[in-house]
Amino acid sequence: MLKRLKICDGKLGECADGEALVFVYVAPDDSEKKYLVEELKIDEHTLHSSLDPDELSRLEFEPEHVAMILKQPKHYAPQDEFLFRVLSTGTFIFKDKLIIVVGEDAPLFEGKPFIKLQSVHDIFLRLIYRAIAHFLEHLRAIHQISNELEHQINVSMGNKYLLNLFTLEKSLVYYLKAIHSNGVLMEKLKNNSAKIGFSQENVEFLDDMYIENNQCIQQTEILSQVLASLMDARASLISNNLNIRIKALTLITIAIMLPTFVVSLFSMNVKIPLQERYYAFWIISPLAFASSCAVVLLWWRRKW
Repeated sequence: MLKRLKICDGKLGECADGEALVFVYVAPDDSEKKYLVEELKIDEHTLHSSLDPDELSRLEFEPEHVAMILKQPKHYAPQDEFLFRVLSTGTFIFKDKLIIVVGEDAPLFEGKPFIKLQSVHDIFLRLIYRAIAHFLEHLRAIHQISNELEHQINVSMGNKYLLNLFTLEKSLVYYLKAIHSNGVLMEKLKNNSAKIGFSQENVEFLDDMYIENNQCIQQTEILSQVLASLMDARASLISNNLNIRIKALTLITIAIMLPTFVVSLFSMNVKIPLQERYYAFWIISPLAFASSCAVVLLWWRRKW
């Protein structure tokens, strides 16, 4: 699928083919790939890397364009089951246009960053900034989800919530790798700013983005370390909760067994006291009840 966009009043909007400045290819088919490779001279390997979620961020210079692979978070859906994934985005800067290749249809130019646009380079850099902001949004969501799961683990004996927490920790590993990769990409952009054609304002904005990305890395590392360090404690907590439940069930079983033992003792087919007394029932029943009360009293006195 192909989307054509142009800058109008500092913002991007859809337009006709002849007016387009930005071309967004969403999951391009074979004919579109052939056009990109043969007509626009985009390297075939780089094009496939744009659709590979495991590809690292990188910057390459071709005779007619600059190619960039950028990492950004995939939009989370309930069916993902607490696994936050990462996507690759291919960006190809030509003199008069910007080609973007993505594997899935998702909003790329939403939010405050995409205002007051003037050139292709502005769109190019705002796309990186939007990826950083998107990572930060997901990190806040992961932090909130981990707090809710921690509360559920405190009152649960099952493995469901603990496995969800493991999935979140796995997501943070993917995010940390992607954000680090974007940081390396921004260093290369800064070192080659003159070759790409960035203005002084673009370079300053790139410096600000580099700082934001470093903060994003630190936040991801801290959150990952917190989840990893507390994982063993939470697993032990589940085991401790299970032991408490088993102890309670064991005491209840004892409290039930003692009255059964008392009644069984006086119902044996041998000569025993009270066997022929008409008031035997009214003596045995209180004895059975007293045995249960003794267990409850001992439980309370020992604070089990």
